[in-house]
Amino acid sequence: MVDSENTSIVPTLSSPVARAPLPRWTVPVVAVLVLGAAAVASALLWRWVDGLAFVDSDKKAAAYLDVLKLAASIAVGGGGLFALYLAARRQRTQELELEERKRELEQRERVQAHAVDVQAHAVRVAEINRLHAERVAEATERDAAARRVTDLFARAVEQLGSDKAAVRLGGLYALERLAQDNLDQRPTVVRVFCAYLRMPFELPGDPPQPETGPEYEAAVVVYRERVQEREVRVAAQRILGDHLRPGDGSQPVAAFWPDTDLDLTGAHLIDFDLNHCITRTARFSSATFAGDANFRSATFASVAYFGWAAFTDNAYFSSATFTDNANFESVRFDRGVPPELQRFLPAVE
Repeated sequence: MVDSENTSIVPTLSSPVARAPLPRWTVPVVAVLVLGAAAVASALLWRWVDGLAFVDSDKKAAAYLDVLKLAASIAVGGGGLFALYLAARRQRTQELELEERKRELEQRERVQAHAVDVQAHAVRVAEINRLHAERVAEATERDAAARRVTDLFARAVEQLGSDKAAVRLGGLYALERLAQDNLDQRPTVVRVFCAYLRMPFELPGDPPQPETGPEYEAAVVVYRERVQEREVRVAAQRILGDHLRPGDGSQPVAAFWPDTDLDLTGAHLIDFDLNHCITRTARFSSATFAGDANFRSATFASVAYFGWAAFTDNAYFSSATFTDNANFESVRFDRGVPPELQRFLPAVE
């Protein structure tokens, strides 16, 4: 999970440069100084003119007038210089204010850009955290589902080891439901079914003749157990057959389990029925088929091994398709070799 705390430095707005204003006494003082300078100049010039010997009074009056004009010019020039100074100072102040506003605007733009970056970073962090939370939730859900599947599988397999036939049947149907709902569990469930059918088994035979004594009662118990076990095995075979039939091409069966491998080597199979079924690899080596064995229209997508198998009753292979190699070496047919297997005669005893 990404920490949403932003560690970047946040730009701060700088305060505008404060230019000290002129004191209020500046203008009066400058005016007094200018006027004083004009007065001093006027007085000095006036005395200088008084010391001159003018023959004509008009010329002396004109000189006095020029002194006054010069004093006025000094006053006006001094005021003009001070006004020019004030104008230059005002212009410089405006330039500084413009520069400061420009810097402030640039600073604000940097602050806004930083805020946008911070917001984008927060959005990215939120999205990363959301995706992380989703992944954690999905992983948790998958783990919970896997544990649930594992628990269901373990309980179903444990039921298969029960000494009660009804419990074993319940385990078979629990495994079937588990494989139907979980595609990845189908190969394992099929292997469990095949392993169960490969376990040693003896047919019940004829029921014991009624008589008294503990031997008869023990024989009855054994007979009943074998009959119940036979029904469990027939149910397991039927479940496999139901899920190996794809239906017709236009409307396939939803319960079909494609690409299924059967390993029934040495199994004791009772009225085994795989008609219209499709398997990938099928291993029936050394298997015993009690009752009719029905492989009509069955399709073996890969190799099919029947070597040393024993068919104690009728075997039907009409319209069966062997896509790959079919091994019928040393197979025993108690009711004769089926006509449709004549092409395998060199490999059939």
